[in-house]
Amino acid sequence: MNTRPKTSDQAESVLSQALLRAADLLGISQATMARILGISPATASRLYNGSYLLSRSREKEWDFAVLFVRVFRSLDAIVGHGENARRWLQSHNKALNARPLDLLTRTEGIVRVLAYLDAYRGRI
Repeated sequence: MNTRPKTSDQAESVLSQALLRAADLLGISQATMARILGISPATASRLYNGSYLLSRSREKEWDFAVLFVRVFRSLDAIVGHGENARRWLQSHNKALNARPLDLLTRTEGIVRVLAYLDAYRGRI
């Protein structure tokens, strides 16, 4: 077992790959991901083609990527990552009073969605 801590480069690569995989499995478009992370469409394009990695030094995009991956993991544990997850994101949620997908593009919204999923996940 390798007990060495991950270097910054490894963490950046792992988070970037996890984010893109989660976005793909949930059917999140590149343009929507740019809004979620607060980056330009051109930067999102570079992220998707592998010429740009998320970085801890750019705290805002890093933090939003971590939150998004946490949303994915919670949603995956509750309904899986297939059609049910995509449908849940795109459907109006009475408790959130909005479509979760729409909330993910705002700071307060992604935190609300994550808190909702974590609370629901705690019940199962």
